[in-house]
Amino acid sequence: MITLLRNPKQIISIDSNGKNCKRGKEMHDIGLLLEHSILLENGKIKSIIHNSEIENSQFQSEINLTNKIVLPGFVECHTHTAFSGSRAEEFKFKLNGVSYEDISKRGGGITNTMNAVRNSSFDELIKLIKPRIDYFISQGITTLEIKSGYGLSFYDEIKLLQVIKELNKICKIDIIPTFLGAHTFPPEYKNDNDKYIDLIINELIPYVANHNLAKFCDVFCESTAFSAKQTEIIFKEAVKNGLKLKLHTEQFNSIGGLEVGIKMSATSVDHLEVLQDHQIELFKTSDTTAVLLPGVSFFLDYEYAPARKLIEANAIVALATDFNPGSSHISNFQLIMSLAAIKMKMTIEEILSAVTINAAKALDISESVGSIEIGKNADFSVFDAIDYSEIIYNVGKNLNVMTIKKGEVIYEA
Repeated sequence: MITLLRNPKQIISIDSNGKNCKRGKEMHDIGLLLEHSILLENGKIKSIIHNSEIENSQFQSEINLTNKIVLPGFVECHTHTAFSGSRAEEFKFKLNGVSYEDISKRGGGITNTMNAVRNSSFDELIKLIKPRIDYFISQGITTLEIKSGYGLSFYDEIKLLQVIKELNKICKIDIIPTFLGAHTFPPEYKNDNDKYIDLIINELIPYVANHNLAKFCDVFCESTAFSAKQTEIIFKEAVKNGLKLKLHTEQFNSIGGLEVGIKMSATSVDHLEVLQDHQIELFKTSDTTAVLLPGVSFFLDYEYAPARKLIEANAIVALATDFNPGSSHISNFQLIMSLAAIKMKMTIEEILSAVTINAAKALDISESVGSIEIGKNADFSVFDAIDYSEIIYNVGKNLNVMTIKKGEVIYEA
């Protein structure tokens, strides 16, 4: 069946001219179309037509979007949505001046959430996580990455990945699973880190790959977590097993993780708050996406990643919430975009490119989503706004009134 998305006020196509990403200055070109409509067929974008052509077009159904603004469905490319428990007590410590790293050293942080996840059943986790996904959908998100990383044992990491797989079946968006067993060292391996790495590379990675439980393998490369050398060992095993690579790096300390990620052609390197000027050069020709997470900087009252310098260096820059219970308990996508504008000095156009085509690039799916181009999935977010700038100007306010996934309306305000 052919469906017409009739007469939106603006179409922000993020047309990539077939490149499926936007580098540097290209991020400013958002492909604004006026007086156009969109034809959909079998969940794909069939054509983009001028409104004068509507009467001559063949379609069986229509969705009237008069006075609405249409964007590609948002892609949320970095979240830790699969967790249980609360770290509100730790938030109080933070407000009293205790650093995130010090809380982790005291046995809080990731270990705190690990204990809650280990004590949660499969069904309890489903019940907790699904409303979080529904909230993302209500904001116009049509593709969502979710990491494991709060189980930190064979049984509990697999449990989390199976929960994510089940949620992908029951939710109406695409959920991209990432294995993050190398999030930190669990207490039982505190004095034998090598043994935990053996568990990851000899048991977890092969099982995850053989049972198709994740697309990516991620590592937290940080002084309180995994070294650059340990990261490379894990990455080599992941590649051997057919997993793609993502990396948490340069968040608090620069210990060589970025260089490993770029060398091994990671799909994305995420955080980059302490990125050094000389490291920015690595992104000039790299196909690795720089995923920036302003919610963490806001939540921890910490420095922001150098978005402007990266864009000026011709990097592929994406944005995400990093939604998690400890360092960015923020699932408000609009707030993240506004923070990028106000605190990271990104233009509105750059931000829209960063949460659509470049976020899709960070998940290696930009050939099918992230822009309104013929042949791509019919994924859209629809906003009740005067102009696309309103989406980011209205800080923290959700103006999305309709979310469309593969041609189907899956949310309507």
